Amino acid sequence: MESRKVAFFCWESMYAERVGGLAVAATNLAENLAKSHEVHYFTRGFIPDQIVNHVQYHYCQPSGNNPVQYCDDMSTKMVKQFRTCDRHGRFDILHFHDWHAIQALHSLQERDTILTFHSTEYGRNGNNVGDWWEYREISGKEWYGGLIAKRVTTVSDTLKKEVMQLYNIPDGKCDVVPNGVVPQQYRSAIDPGEVKRSYGIHPYAPLILFIGRLVYQKGPDILIEALKKVCRERWDARVIVAGDGGMRQSLQERAWDLPVNFVGYIPDSEYIRLLNACNLVVIPSRNEPFGLVLLEAWSAEKPVVASNVGGLSENIDAFVNGIKAEPTPDSLAWGISNVINDPSKAEMLGMRGRAKVDRMFQWSPVASQMEKTYARAVY
Repeated sequence: MESRKVAFFCWESMYAERVGGLAVAATNLAENLAKSHEVHYFTRGFIPDQIVNHVQYHYCQPSGNNPVQYCDDMSTKMVKQFRTCDRHGRFDILHFHDWHAIQALHSLQERDTILTFHSTEYGRNGNNVGDWWEYREISGKEWYGGLIAKRVTTVSDTLKKEVMQLYNIPDGKCDVVPNGVVPQQYRSAIDPGEVKRSYGIHPYAPLILFIGRLVYQKGPDILIEALKKVCRERWDARVIVAGDGGMRQSLQERAWDLPVNFVGYIPDSEYIRLLNACNLVVIPSRNEPFGLVLLEAWSAEKPVVASNVGGLSENIDAFVNGIKAEPTPDSLAWGISNVINDPSKAEMLGMRGRAKVDRMFQWSPVASQMEKTYARAVY
């Protein structure tokens, strides 16, 4: 494919302001595209502009009284930076990620534009919003972005159907381009017993790991209720919940008599240690457009019990490389017990998960798929 000049607009990145999986996905995609194209990445940050792995990062410092105002200000500053860069050579593709930079997309809509949905506001919150005005504002921006972008991509078939239904995006305008992973970043030769001991856990105790935001979408409350059932059968099971969010205090109160350690936000290095030391990764999400944690767990050859929703459901082959459970305490408890009571099955699931990562979720072929969408936008 001919080399193009590509601009990314994303509110987070791995090297400055990082919030969640969007930073990992967008940064890795940009770096893989930069092997063949000139890529500029417009994002937030309080550091000087820099070049990392051939991607040119341009940082701005937005402000606002609420998330919507903040992101509108960010968009304005991104467009100003973009126009400065655009003087030196016309960009071929402008690639926007999620709703945060929709105002920038509005200002630049005459160009060849791509909007990638990594999730939707409805998916993040469901009907659990009442009259929350930000929900309506953000959903409106998502609709408008889908309307004016030349092409749209989603990270799973399930999310494609969701945005088509919510925002009337035509099927022919929308491509599915999944996320990828760098598997060697998540596999580490550590001593699992030593890691467990550092958390006061016996080396032979089955360790269950949850990592993610402690919000309704991610289903940590489902996990806590499921553990009440699991621990009645497996008194030796131990659980680490990594991540923070608005549900943390209520979760801690509900889990006061359970062997659960809430460790809050942890650095990547500690995540890798826990990921390679645990016996099981649980992903109890109510909605999960893709689920990068699945690929990270598989990269470390760890078995996964995940909700039978979204990208998790699409990517897991039941009883082959993972266990799919309904997002209910009873079903999740069944899945957890199914794995921790059968170590040989757990090992097999993890190994097959890694094989699927190596076969289907490397970033290079994912970037090639995105290049095809770029070609459709240009021609």
